[in-house]
Amino acid sequence: MFARDIGIDLGTANVLIHVKGKGIVLNEPSVVALDKNSGKVLAVGEEARRMVGRTPGNIVAIRPLKDGVIADFEVTEAMLKHFINKLNVKGLLSKPRMLICCPTNITSVEQKAIKEAAEKSGGKNVFLEEEPKVAAIGAGMDIFQPYGNMVVDIGGGTTDVAVLSMGDIVTASSIKMAGDKFDLEILNYIKREYKLLIGERTAEDIKINVATVFPGARYEEIDIRGRDMVTGLPRTITVNSKEVESALREPVAAIVQAAKSVLERTPPELSADIIDRGVILTGGGALLNGLDQLLAEELKVPVLVAEAPMDCVAIGTGIMLDNMDKLPRKKFG
Repeated sequence: MFARDIGIDLGTANVLIHVKGKGIVLNEPSVVALDKNSGKVLAVGEEARRMVGRTPGNIVAIRPLKDGVIADFEVTEAMLKHFINKLNVKGLLSKPRMLICCPTNITSVEQKAIKEAAEKSGGKNVFLEEEPKVAAIGAGMDIFQPYGNMVVDIGGGTTDVAVLSMGDIVTASSIKMAGDKFDLEILNYIKREYKLLIGERTAEDIKINVATVFPGARYEEIDIRGRDMVTGLPRTITVNSKEVESALREPVAAIVQAAKSVLERTPPELSADIIDRGVILTGGGALLNGLDQLLAEELKVPVLVAEAPMDCVAIGTGIMLDNMDKLPRKKFG
């Protein structure tokens, strides 16, 4: 009855857990519903997400991670505990080893916070690894060879861009511009142009169903409902892909700029490899329509979307756990 090793993609929007020998066993939103008065956790994950924007005053649905790092320590710990207990991975005599992914530019204090939350939720040895590196492994790149590989991992809170070679990061950049910011830009656009208030979930629906970031790549319409800012009454409007493209222009330009700055700092030999091998997009943001075309046009290199972009980091943790003994040890804190 030994504990199983687990890999955790502790994301701003979703938590994915990979259990050794079983694959990805959990994929739930990083949301916790709390009773404000008693501080009691009422729901975690998908159940709590359904409550966002729809709860009475004494219940709050919060996201304990912001921009890829822990914003609320106790709630993160409660969320991890809930997920790990649900999986039943603890052995009778031992605790599981954990591999957790974090953005490239987090501080040692933030690293310590992630490590502590994991230890308190039942991990024995906790290892931290940089997200783009794990995403690249999960996307099927062989980063342990002396070739340049470039990955752009667009999550909920951060976008990590990295060039990897010989199993480590050569140049990298992490910006707080990702899926959540896209939702916010759409929400603000609707508010500005139509004087209509919509919720985060509606903004996300628009992003998934009609958004594009490459002019002319898609033309679709969606009916959305919200509250009229003038009359205060519910109202329905129709939004199309072209409008959303203009709303998302600014945040997407920041991601393009981050990718360019990483390429500018990359040694020429590795840059030559990237022209041959292309750039791989991972993370939920990789599914944004037209993003691969836009990056290919701006960076002048081939850009490919990974096979299951949402799962790359979690799959990568699984591969790394299997090869724990061969990897250079990196233990923080």
